[in-house]
Amino acid sequence: MQQRPLADEIRPGTIDGVVGQKHLLGPGAVLRRLIESGTSANMVFYGPSGTGKTTVANIIAEKTRKTLYRLNATTASLQDVKEVIANVGTLLAPGGILLYLDEIQYFNKKQQQSLLEFMENGQITLIASTTENPYFYVYGALLSRSTVFEFKPVPPEEALPAVERALEIEKGRQELPLVWEEGLPLDVATACGGDVRKAINAVELLCRAARPDKNGELKLTRADAQQLTQRSAMRYDREGDAHYDILSALQKSIRGSDPDAAVHYLGRLLEAGDLLSPCRRLLVIAAEDIGLAYPMAIAVTKACVDAAVQLGLPEAQIPLAEAAILLATAPKSNSAVNAVAAAMGDLKAGRTGDIPRRLQNVHADTTGFDSRQNYKYPHAYPGHWVEQQYLPDALKNARYYEYGENKTEQAARRYWEEIKGAER
Repeated sequence: MQQRPLADEIRPGTIDGVVGQKHLLGPGAVLRRLIESGTSANMVFYGPSGTGKTTVANIIAEKTRKTLYRLNATTASLQDVKEVIANVGTLLAPGGILLYLDEIQYFNKKQQQSLLEFMENGQITLIASTTENPYFYVYGALLSRSTVFEFKPVPPEEALPAVERALEIEKGRQELPLVWEEGLPLDVATACGGDVRKAINAVELLCRAARPDKNGELKLTRADAQQLTQRSAMRYDREGDAHYDILSALQKSIRGSDPDAAVHYLGRLLEAGDLLSPCRRLLVIAAEDIGLAYPMAIAVTKACVDAAVQLGLPEAQIPLAEAAILLATAPKSNSAVNAVAAAMGDLKAGRTGDIPRRLQNVHADTTGFDSRQNYKYPHAYPGHWVEQQYLPDALKNARYYEYGENKTEQAARRYWEEIKGAER
């Protein structure tokens, strides 16, 4: 007789058996209260794989005495949904239907809209799950009729009891005594990257690969666990939220002048084999966050990026690490960002005006309408500067750039104050 998959056998049937998600299922948490009261509500579960979304849907179906139907949007069609709805009011679903639609982001807008009719008349209770941000991928009208609950990766210390329980179940399945090295359960719980299902699958594979030792025992080793779980803690999809979360964390760590965090997040990208994304982001950071406080930062970063692209991985990690550490430890200024944002704000608001006559192209003098340009050539004056209006009349008093508080920009400020003879 074929055994059930361990991940399915170990799936808890009560709220207290679910590992992780204390913010949703802990004492007094809103979702826990809704489940315990047997309330039927349309919900969207958002979070990574293996964090308990399907398990919680099963518990809700049990509590509300509804018949649970599962569909996966990667393979399901509208016809599948209609076949589920056809069971409403029949002996197959006497208490109503709870439809668990996994990966709802793979349903297009029309398919998602088709669910609204059945949600409105109460024929079904919908629990949709997604690993992507629902506010980007789920139709707005469907979201407005649902409550979003975010499931988070399960910390190792909270995943550990599930791993230990899986080992005990496997111990009862084996004909020979099953033992494991001290520390192995925590190794597996840590390496799973917050995905409990992945940790349970690792336990199952470890037990299938185990061989009797000289004492006639099946011994699970930490070395085997490491092989089975290597890189499994990496959650990465170049088109998914995790990709942009890591890039965001990289930039914010550098902006916050933390070189250790900077190389950590850079390492995550490189470990996943992504070379071009960190190259592009480091160039952005050099301009956006270091800027005029250290103008050479972008030149050095560009050199590191060019070297990384030429070298390829794994050697590319060295120049990119140099760039990340340089940017994290460099002085910071966002004065250029603020200046161009302010200028673009005026442009988008329609505040432009004609280019002053003195700044127009020289050929304009030949039109015969007004041949006097009156442009003053700054290099012909002391200090290579002369006072004249450059902005259009409508914006002549606008100030977009403010000198940053760093040494480089303050030196420039003092230089021009001395030449211009007054504070700008």
